[in-house]
Amino acid sequence: MDRLRLKWLLLDKLEALADRLWPDRWRGATGWLFIAPALLLVGLLLIGLGYMLEYSLHELDLSTYRLRDEYSLGNYAFLIEKPVYLRILLRTLLAAVLVTAITLVLAFPYAYVMVRTPSSVLRKFLLVALFLPFFIGQVVRAYGWLIILGKQGLINGVLVKLGFPTMDLIYNYGAVVFGLVQYMLPFAVLLIVPAITAIGEDIELAAESLGADWLKAFRYVVLPMARPGLVGAGIVVFTLTLTDFAMPEILGGGTTDFIASAIYDSFFQLSNAGLGAALSIVLVTIGSVLVALVFRVTGAGTLSIRDERS
Repeated sequence: MDRLRLKWLLLDKLEALADRLWPDRWRGATGWLFIAPALLLVGLLLIGLGYMLEYSLHELDLSTYRLRDEYSLGNYAFLIEKPVYLRILLRTLLAAVLVTAITLVLAFPYAYVMVRTPSSVLRKFLLVALFLPFFIGQVVRAYGWLIILGKQGLINGVLVKLGFPTMDLIYNYGAVVFGLVQYMLPFAVLLIVPAITAIGEDIELAAESLGADWLKAFRYVVLPMARPGLVGAGIVVFTLTLTDFAMPEILGGGTTDFIASAIYDSFFQLSNAGLGAALSIVLVTIGSVLVALVFRVTGAGTLSIRDERS
């Protein structure tokens, strides 16, 4: 009893201290206090974007290799005039769409089996296999694929032993897409799992009891109810692919430039901060518009779950 009384006394002291530090009249601002760090990060991001926008309005003076003081849209006009940047943009957008589609197709069955399997051993194995890539950096994984897919790599070694000619499996567009899918898959699975977990198995059983086979129940019940998770996973994979730098550089071998590569080259190879900033603003604008369109058409993903249930 003395120990229990001591615990209650300690809790009373802590509650009194909390009342002193955060009076009742401030309780309405508790929510703002919790999101203050996120707001701070967003504010810093907006400040950085503001600087990028300002830099993008200054052209490079080739006589001094410094940005001119005058404001102009010359960098944006340069991007429009050069077809190479349009090709890079379209190549990046196509890769983002392909990687998103392939990743969702592979991630959904993985997440479904991990949630629905009655075997705890299989579930643990799938969890370990899912989280293991997070302990290996993206660059290390990319170089690992170079070892596996290279001319002297494991796959070509097996092909040679079987009497087949070697294949060009790296330094091309397909290798970049493959590497990005492998990198994005764990993110997609983690975002889809909560959506499937929220779908009770009794709902599937009810659909089957009403005459639907497993395939119809999956198509007309599970997939629509898991849409918030699919939308959220698709948005994350799309935006990460759109801005990825390491995979195109390593697995593309400099032959498959993405927008992030062009931005890097503008800043550090051409020493043209204005052009790099203009490319950055174009990338942010296109990504934001496309994400807004997706939200407009499909809903706000997991953010809309509360609204749909209320």
